[in-house]
Amino acid sequence: MADSKQVEEAHKTLFEEGIKVRREVAGDPYVDAALKRFSSDFSKPLQSLLTEVGWGWLWTRPGLTRKQRSLLNIGMLSALGKWTELGVHIRGALRNGLTEVEIREALLQVGGYCGLPAAIEGFRTAEKVVEDYKKEQSESKIKSKL
Repeated sequence: MADSKQVEEAHKTLFEEGIKVRREVAGDPYVDAALKRFSSDFSKPLQSLLTEVGWGWLWTRPGLTRKQRSLLNIGMLSALGKWTELGVHIRGALRNGLTEVEIREALLQVGGYCGLPAAIEGFRTAEKVVEDYKKEQSESKIKSKL
């Protein structure tokens, strides 16, 4: 049986890997805001769980690329009607290299298999995120030229 020090080290390793991947996919501003928003003694364990398991274990596993994971998340979050999280993962999908066409096609697939209302909400969420992302990218390019 592992001692508490070994367990603590395992948690630390998963959290460190998870926070790295989470920042790469979702971006520093989102992660910083999420960590701040859920920093109370009550909700901090949730952030640890999300970061260790979701990002540190699932997102670092071999077998799927980040693009593939993003594509799966678009479908699953749409099917579940989790629009806020879908927005986070649409942004992550763009950061992971998915194109607008791939995102659009994933959402059309959602419409066929999960229903048109899910696709409508998915498109509504995605279109705003894509527009905001493109605006941020163009502003970033302008700043880098100055």
